[in-house]
Amino acid sequence: MKRNLLSVALASATMMLAANAYAQSADQQTPAQAQQDQTTDDAKDAKTLDTVVVTGIRAGIERAIDTKRGSTEIVEAISAEDIGKLPDVSIAESIARLPGLAMQRVAGRSSTVSIRGLSDDFGTTLLNGREQVSVGHNRGVEFDQYPSELISGVVVYKTPNAELVGQGLSGTVDLHTVRPLDYADRQVSVNFRGEHNSNGDLNSDVSAWGERFSISYIDQFMDNTLGVAVGYAHLDTPGQANQWEAWGYPTDNAGAPGANLLGGSKSQAFSSSNKRDGLMGVIQYKPSESFETTLDLYYSKFKIDETLRFMETGLGWSGATLSNAVVENGNVVSGTFTGVRPVLRNDNNTKDDKLFSAGWNSRFQFNDDWAGVFDLSYSKAERDEMLLETYSGLGPATDPNAFDTVDFVMGGDVPQFTYGRDYTDPNQVVLTDPGGWGQEGFVKFPHVEDELWAVRADFERAFDEGMFSSLEFGLNYTSREKTRASGLEAFLCLGPNPDGGGCRDAAGNLSGATATIPSSAIVHPGVDLGFTGIPGIVSYNTGDIFGMYTVSPLVHQDVTNKNWMVNEDVTTAYAQLNINTDLGSVPMRGNIGIQAVHTDQSSDGFVVPFSAADAALPISGGATYDDYLPSLNLSFEFPAEQVLRVAAGRQLARPRMDWMRANQNVNIATSGANAGLWEGNGGNPELKPWEANAYDVSYEKYFGGTKGYVSVAGFYKDLRTWVTESTVAYDFTGYDPGDAPPPASPIGVFTTPVNGEGGSIYGWEFAASVPFDLAWDALDGFGLQGSYSDTTSNIQDPVTGQDRTIAGLSEKVWNITMYYEKNGYQARVSQRHRSPFLGEIQGFGADRSQRFINEEDVVDLQFGYSFAEGSELDGLSVLFQVLNATDEPYREYFQGSNLAQKHSEYGRTYMFGVTYKY
Repeated sequence: MKRNLLSVALASATMMLAANAYAQSADQQTPAQAQQDQTTDDAKDAKTLDTVVVTGIRAGIERAIDTKRGSTEIVEAISAEDIGKLPDVSIAESIARLPGLAMQRVAGRSSTVSIRGLSDDFGTTLLNGREQVSVGHNRGVEFDQYPSELISGVVVYKTPNAELVGQGLSGTVDLHTVRPLDYADRQVSVNFRGEHNSNGDLNSDVSAWGERFSISYIDQFMDNTLGVAVGYAHLDTPGQANQWEAWGYPTDNAGAPGANLLGGSKSQAFSSSNKRDGLMGVIQYKPSESFETTLDLYYSKFKIDETLRFMETGLGWSGATLSNAVVENGNVVSGTFTGVRPVLRNDNNTKDDKLFSAGWNSRFQFNDDWAGVFDLSYSKAERDEMLLETYSGLGPATDPNAFDTVDFVMGGDVPQFTYGRDYTDPNQVVLTDPGGWGQEGFVKFPHVEDELWAVRADFERAFDEGMFSSLEFGLNYTSREKTRASGLEAFLCLGPNPDGGGCRDAAGNLSGATATIPSSAIVHPGVDLGFTGIPGIVSYNTGDIFGMYTVSPLVHQDVTNKNWMVNEDVTTAYAQLNINTDLGSVPMRGNIGIQAVHTDQSSDGFVVPFSAADAALPISGGATYDDYLPSLNLSFEFPAEQVLRVAAGRQLARPRMDWMRANQNVNIATSGANAGLWEGNGGNPELKPWEANAYDVSYEKYFGGTKGYVSVAGFYKDLRTWVTESTVAYDFTGYDPGDAPPPASPIGVFTTPVNGEGGSIYGWEFAASVPFDLAWDALDGFGLQGSYSDTTSNIQDPVTGQDRTIAGLSEKVWNITMYYEKNGYQARVSQRHRSPFLGEIQGFGADRSQRFINEEDVVDLQFGYSFAEGSELDGLSVLFQVLNATDEPYREYFQGSNLAQKHSEYGRTYMFGVTYKY
């Protein structure tokens, strides 16, 4: 409630200041004719972030406002406040503060961004105008792969134009690196920051301390015709989290029939080491005004090492006996379970990511009227993972004496548990299969590879007279191939493990094998799980015991189904007329154009009949189709620095790449409504994109040129096609039933992604950036930035007619930043709010999983001082930051209820740093 009151108060103050500033600036406008004289090149330059030397928070804000005002599209922008430094720790956090955008936390890190209520898969990310690949399973870029120290600015396009190739349905994020010839002289910046997580060393062998280091060098040679920029950024940051997760809440239990009972519980201490090295290089050569060529190189290597130690206990779903149950409002809030078998897990997950991008761009000015651009680019991403699980407990599931009793109390943020045994005592714990899962451990090695080539040619014909300032046309070709391989998936067994059937004997019985944990592997002290009432569990180093296991590869259709390749060849031809004229006395700028997009997509995978993964057969599929994407952007300049923008266009988002896989699993149903019929599930290589007719309007009021602004915008997306997963009728003619009798009809049911039609997404946005001295000189140095967006969707399943929830859609998103900057001192407090939404995370088996994520309010603080020019410490600045200052938890819940699924407390991150620039 206090947060909402704060938001209302700040919004009211913004409007009052805006009104005051409007009155003061009404008589100080640049003549409208000045806008008419702006050349086409000026308009195009406004859409990119030309790098100039700026310092301080306010200078960066004004530079971003200048980009927004000069654009002919509806855009949002952020700009580096200094070389090698953005206002936030990560690009994702900076982008998430823009109107209509929101960030999703992944393992406590700001990683993926949604635009206008749509997940990252609906947008496209560019680097210097070129489409980027992803280390994830689909298209969404993980922004923590891009060090903020190496990015000079970001433009987010909310409306399309014909020359913007690779645009998304929700929007397009274009990251920019520096252009060295935009600087007048040599620039060198060195930055160092140390950090600490307030949760401390939750796992004693993983530090809560970390650091960041970066250096940027920019220089010019050969009479400023040759420019070179090199940047290096190193990150070693810890992650520490207390996490609790529920299996679910069954109602069919004997102890409290009909009530929601906790089915199982995980109490976890999570620690991670995140190490990233990023390298950026730019060579720019401009020997004359008629020729310029630039080579961009970018490389990032990100190694994540996660240690997870936790107690996992089956409760309502374990066969344990419930007594003393207390039921309130249909939920079992306390009770006692007897006959439980806790599983003590010491897991280790690693990710090794590599990302490389290269682009070569050459610009030619043939004469006064004709210009051309040739661009060649390459982008590749790879991810290698290891997911290692090891189990220990009181004894194997075959031991009748290895049971325990647990009292539980629900309520608060997480439940509280009281067990009857001491799980911190190594003498009571052995390596084994305490849960009866048929394995003493498990390991997976998934691999993802994504590669994209692109070549582009553009031409522009300038006009001296008429309403059109120029004609642009061109051709772009991209070839993208994404591969996912399951790699080895295997049981880890201390005893028998016949033919991938798990840790069982020849008769299929649980092996019951045990092993003593070597004293040399035990980590002291054991992990503390006191946040859920559990004193702790035995901790050991998984690397020291891995050699004790026998590796038994798993042969199963789920493993085979994770092996696929998707290829896309996309050819885009476009033409666009740029508008620069007057509509009566009102200057009007903009563009009108069309893209013709030809797509040839295909996929290779496997069809797995009757769970017989060893009998999998290759399968391929694909489709060829054309899309036509018209676009219109108009910007009207009115007196008193007012701008009205209107836009209309057709936008598309290509479907998730894992949904485009050719893979199929096929069976004959043995029970249920489909008993005796063919049934299957898999991908759809013929899947077509999401496509919408989009309409936008934006009113913007600027103050003092680019010192501040207030804007209100609305948008409506009329969906022509979209994608959802559904069960449809399918012809299984030609499929071999094996030894089973064939169904009477070849028509069965198949669960697969399909294209639907109809539906809409719409909303409105408010944004403001106001320096307070516009209203009162005594407030010089103070200012406010804020935004609020409200988004609604209306989509029904094409088969069932039921409403569908779109991934990434938060109905309400707002951000507020208060800042102060004067005489070298700077301070900033920011708060971002996101209402509940359907998110996508990496779930069990490294597969994508959809989870309902609760609302959150994240507060960040920043304080700094820059020594004055001419002083002995000229060029030096210091910075102190507190991220997630209120320790806002990350919370998931089960759909259709308020029952908690996951609760994570990532703690606060304290950072102190120094920057030296000369």
